[in-house]
Amino acid sequence: MADLKLAKLPDRTPVKLTITIGAELNQALKAYADIYEATYGSAEQVVDLIPFMLEAFIASDKSFTRSGK
Repeated sequence: MADLKLAKLPDRTPVKLTITIGAELNQALKAYADIYEATYGSAEQVVDLIPFMLEAFIASDKSFTRSGK
């Protein structure tokens, strides 16, 4: 087996999730999208921001990253 610098690529199959959120969280997400637009000058839908928000949250959770999962 070759000793490649690039590791095997992870599974990149998209998964669609359907969730129900409360009214307060919905309002907060809309407000976040508004601030995002004011900051970057680009309007993004909440559904497009959520995956990146979740990735950032998980990456910032030190207990989770230390678990090695």
